[in-house]
Amino acid sequence: MNMDATLLLEAEGVTKAFHGVPALRDGRLQVRPGTVHALCGGNGAGKSTFLNIVMGLLRRDSGTIKLKGREVEFLAASDALHHGIAIITQELSPVPEMTVAENLYLGREPKRAGVLVNFPRMRADAAALLERLRFDVSPDARMADLSLAKIQLVEIAKALSHDADVVIMDEPTSAIGEHETHVLFDAIKRVKAQGSSIIYVSHRLTEIFEIADDYTVFRDGRWVESGRVADIDRKHLVATILGHELTTRAPAAGKSGGEPMLRTQGLSQEGSFENVSLDVAAGEIVGIYGLLGSGRTEFLEAVYGLRTPTAGKVEFCNADLPPARPRESIRRGMALITEDRKQTGLVLGASIRHNISLSTLKTLSFFGVMDPRREDELVQRMSKKLMIKAASTNISVESLSGGNQQKVVFARCLSTKPKLLICDEPTRGIDEGAKQEIYALLRQFVQDGGAALVVSSEAPEVLEVSDRIVIFKNGRVNGELSREQASQQVMLDMAA
Repeated sequence: MNMDATLLLEAEGVTKAFHGVPALRDGRLQVRPGTVHALCGGNGAGKSTFLNIVMGLLRRDSGTIKLKGREVEFLAASDALHHGIAIITQELSPVPEMTVAENLYLGREPKRAGVLVNFPRMRADAAALLERLRFDVSPDARMADLSLAKIQLVEIAKALSHDADVVIMDEPTSAIGEHETHVLFDAIKRVKAQGSSIIYVSHRLTEIFEIADDYTVFRDGRWVESGRVADIDRKHLVATILGHELTTRAPAAGKSGGEPMLRTQGLSQEGSFENVSLDVAAGEIVGIYGLLGSGRTEFLEAVYGLRTPTAGKVEFCNADLPPARPRESIRRGMALITEDRKQTGLVLGASIRHNISLSTLKTLSFFGVMDPRREDELVQRMSKKLMIKAASTNISVESLSGGNQQKVVFARCLSTKPKLLICDEPTRGIDEGAKQEIYALLRQFVQDGGAALVVSSEAPEVLEVSDRIVIFKNGRVNGELSREQASQQVMLDMAA
């Protein structure tokens, strides 16, 4: 496994069990100085447990971790930071009412006379850091007013501000667009040039082949393989992650030329998007692609009724849809998969059962009294249909992998028997196998007569799943592509 005699970080035989159940059976990693090391694996492979142990957020049961050749065991994240290891976690943790600058230097604010916070210096330091990283975020902005993507950039900047020897990035691009991803990659290259290393975790395999030097694969809590990224291809990496070759299904041909199920005419919301006219017919998936700030999510929310448009109208099933009334949208047959399942898609502390049945409580009750038999039938049927992997539907949904959590969101939406699925980043943060299951689900949904409107910041995903692609740029539609016309380069050129 040793790829270089000089190692910055080395882990061997790391194990961890929770209540006697192994979560990590053999964690191994060797990180060379000045490199990006991709840590790969499906949901539930043990990556997060391993990284939490490295950072001191969890105690290992056995195994060794060496930093610059010396064995270490961190008891807290602050201890790891002190020794030069920083982490950007998948779960964002901003303080909403504070400014960007205050979030960046929280707990380590510059002081006057060692007592009072030096706010002008803190703001200047934050502005200099953001400018150096080329992150388009104001140091004076309140975190609560930022988009999810900009909050992610602030979290990345916070980790990089420590000038650490090792920076762990867990799904750092899950909430940012293609342009911001390339800005981040430029920042990573500058960090590498200084001799620091990045441990990079992402389900976006395209990114791994673009940015990583080395890779390690975990599967079922065990180390499987390590090597140089230049020596493998995508097919090999996917097969190693899954334990078998991935069988993909070609997109089914959409039914074109039919009567539109959804039609927007001149839909606008001042400051977000303008004069958007598009239609979606039964039997097809229409993809929307655009860079961060192009108005994609805002448009979906206006269609569904979460935003009030300032002009234009929405027609659904040949009737005008009243604006800003999501309850009416649901009643007529719309369902929305939001971009952030943990914040707006799930009740994390509740059971799988409760989350699946949540949107259909009225149909499962009689005079306000829940019928547990009917609920159980629904939950079991949807769990089987979406292949949700769980020991019981009564366990908390927060204990599931990202892929299974997303399937629960789909199960809840499909329980309402919608005609139109509106999907905002439907596969964010889930592994390749789960992605293909979601794609198959969408194809089956439209083959059964439904329609789908899908927004994704991943161009390969839009290409794979869509029958037609609408390109957003600066809040406006900048063109439409058929599947035959579309390519990743053409889409990016139109969106940039």
